[in-house]
Amino acid sequence: MLTEHETHTESSPQSQPEGSPRNPPGSSQQQPRRRPLDRPQSPPRARAGSRPRTPARTGEDTGGPQAPPAPQPLGARRLWPRSFADRLTSPLPGVRALARVAREGALRPSSDALREVADIPREPGPLPGADAATVAVTWAGHASWIVRIGGLTVLTDPVWSRRIPGTPARVTPVGVAWEDLPPVDAVVISHNHYDHLDAATVRRLPRDTHVFVPAGLARWFRKRGFTSVTDLDWWEGAELPGPDGGRVRVDFVPAHHWSRRTLTDTCRSLWGGWMLTEERGRRVYFAGDTGYGHWFAEIGRRFPGIDLALLPIGAYEPRWMLGPVHTSPEEAVRACEDVGARAMAPMHWGTFLLSGEPPMEPLERVRAAWAGTGRPREDLWDLPVGASRVLREQR
Repeated sequence: MLTEHETHTESSPQSQPEGSPRNPPGSSQQQPRRRPLDRPQSPPRARAGSRPRTPARTGEDTGGPQAPPAPQPLGARRLWPRSFADRLTSPLPGVRALARVAREGALRPSSDALREVADIPREPGPLPGADAATVAVTWAGHASWIVRIGGLTVLTDPVWSRRIPGTPARVTPVGVAWEDLPPVDAVVISHNHYDHLDAATVRRLPRDTHVFVPAGLARWFRKRGFTSVTDLDWWEGAELPGPDGGRVRVDFVPAHHWSRRTLTDTCRSLWGGWMLTEERGRRVYFAGDTGYGHWFAEIGRRFPGIDLALLPIGAYEPRWMLGPVHTSPEEAVRACEDVGARAMAPMHWGTFLLSGEPPMEPLERVRAAWAGTGRPREDLWDLPVGASRVLREQR
């Protein structure tokens, strides 16, 4: 999302426990070293004062597979660099690009196309029953999912508000009423843009909810009274205890995107996706907001056997501006293949109209792209808003 106007002053880095290491997780002491299958994009030059890149971030040759790094402690207070601009994989739009968008009105569908809003499928229903052996997802709309895994209920980028700053009101109601949610054990946030981090929804959460956020974003939650906030760098993970003695691993992975919540905090916090893995090895990948690029193949190498990928398919027009940060439907299908996921569930469409494509076009195009791969139709989980699906056992 490119229009964000709320004002706040949260820009200082996090504190860190005395004596804790400051080596970035991409360093040779902490990162598994793996060999990439594709050539990554050339990284932009780091800004003055930013932390230098490491091989694990740029996708350089990093050797053979190893076990994932040890989990980070829950709720640790950590120091981060002031800027993560060195993680960008494409330049951000400048003044001329923004002026062109405003002149062309390119971030809004035509009035004729808006008639398609009535065709966006909605099937709100009860959430499926879930226990420690169940993996199930329910699409609440946009990038908000209710994920049931390892006996836990995890919300992704929860936005239950009708309006958010800087965008038109949502065109489809939330798929699951807040009062119908089971107790929420954890929340994962992909980045700080308003359509993914909604202050009004966050206020509805119990303050002891476990919250997992990108590096540099923990302070935003702690200022609001949350007591278990874990911020992670790319390729870092933490573990959350389940109700039956099991554990769910939560790993933060890269994305091709950016962050900003005010006019003065561009890239002050990181952005990315989340990998949820239960003890039996079943995995759900939540991509957050992202363009297409080399990170998908690297994620697939580091996390083999992904069962379900929740991938964005909307907010992609005009391509000259949004292509680097939002996948098209065809790119989302390609990303699913890159990460090696068995099934794909489209998201980030049909809720907030953030760009110029007609409302139904993302769904039509992702179905066509999926059919073109020859993969089983039942592995495309093109859920209506409010619908659920339970993951079947691995073959």
